[in-house]
Amino acid sequence: MPPTRIPTKEDFAPIFPSHPTYRRQQHQEDPISLVYPDPPESTTSILLLFHGLGDSERPFAAFARNLRLPGVLAVSVRGTAPLPPALLPVSDSGSNTQEQGYHWGDDLTFTQGGDAIDPDPGFDRARAWVMDRLVGEVLVGKCGWELEDLMIFGFGQGGAFGLGLASALRKDEGDRVVDVTDADADAGHRGGRRGKEKAFKGVVSVGGALPMSMVPSVGGLGKAKTPVLVCCGRESEAVDEDAEELLEREFEQVKVVRWKRNDDGMPRNREEVLPMMQFFADRLRSGWL
Repeated sequence: MPPTRIPTKEDFAPIFPSHPTYRRQQHQEDPISLVYPDPPESTTSILLLFHGLGDSERPFAAFARNLRLPGVLAVSVRGTAPLPPALLPVSDSGSNTQEQGYHWGDDLTFTQGGDAIDPDPGFDRARAWVMDRLVGEVLVGKCGWELEDLMIFGFGQGGAFGLGLASALRKDEGDRVVDVTDADADAGHRGGRRGKEKAFKGVVSVGGALPMSMVPSVGGLGKAKTPVLVCCGRESEAVDEDAEELLEREFEQVKVVRWKRNDDGMPRNREEVLPMMQFFADRLRSGWL
């Protein structure tokens, strides 16, 4: 196992061409944005940020700058599929309001009534790139970090994806990320310390529920060990009672915070941000579970 070091853009560059949207970009833009703490040498944890459906990594890099979590390197990641132009927001003039939006699903499907996009389209492609390449190859394999050094923040579909990644860590030992992290048992078990179940440091999902497609079907696995915070509107359609029950059934530590407003959206004021900041502060103070 290599000694832990702070990742650089050069560490990630070799995996950029493998990102499913990379070759579609005229200027070959990087599919991630890095936001370092001040100073960068103070990095002790890594935060992965997953945007919502139709957005991109750039606004969430700005969000990470505003959070300014001490000692945290933020890695804002682009979704693994482009949103069709017909589904991009349209301005009053009739033109798209943004150049391109992305999503995390294997496909875009609609609910049975056809009036909404299916919140669980499957996330195999996104999971493979994030866990095998970004996490397994670079953060763990090349730079020596462990899964319990990583936190996740996601919004909407990105929040659902983040919860799914934490849930899927319980999957069978044949996953490629396990091959990467556990290949050298004598060197230190990169995916997690010996005798400990694999878990991230924590996941915050805003308006995103755990997708059933990412819940392992293997029996006898027990609950996922990653601590989870879900923030949502008081009458959230995504995080309803059934979704909350699923979270409590699949995760050992779950807290659901319902804001006074009805809708899901990014936090707008101190009252809505405070539970997130308390969760991050608690997770940064804690050691291994």
